[in-house]
Amino acid sequence: MRIDRIDHLVLTVKDIDTTCDFYSRVMGMKAVVFAQGRRALEFGRQKINLHPAGSEYSPRAQHPVPGSADLCLIAAVPLAEVVAHLRDCGVEIIEGPVERSGALGSMLSVYFRDPDLNLIEVSEYRN
Repeated sequence: MRIDRIDHLVLTVKDIDTTCDFYSRVMGMKAVVFAQGRRALEFGRQKINLHPAGSEYSPRAQHPVPGSADLCLIAAVPLAEVVAHLRDCGVEIIEGPVERSGALGSMLSVYFRDPDLNLIEVSEYRN
C-alpha cells in the first residue's frame, strides 16, 4: 500500500452550528451539507466531517470526544495576515509565531483553540 494524501478527517463536536461558524468566519472554510444532512467544512481539496458528540456516525473512532484533536493547517496567505485576522476575530493566540518542523521542512506556526478546545496550528513554510 502507498498513501497519497488525506481526503478528510473527522472532528467530534459539541455544537455543529458553532463549529461551522468558527471555521467559516475565522478559518475561511466552507460549511457544507452532504449525505442526508451530515455537515462538513471544505477547504482546498480536503474536508473536515463533523460528528455531533453523543450521536456520532458509524463507523467512528473508538473513543470520540470533543477537544481531542491537534491539527496543523497550512495557510494560503502570509502568517502575518493570519495573526492579524485571528486578532480581528478575537481569537486568542496561545503560542507563536514560533519555528516548527513540518512534513516538508521548516515552518512558522501560530496556535489557538477552536470552540471545542481542539488545538489548531496554522503555519507557513519557510522558503
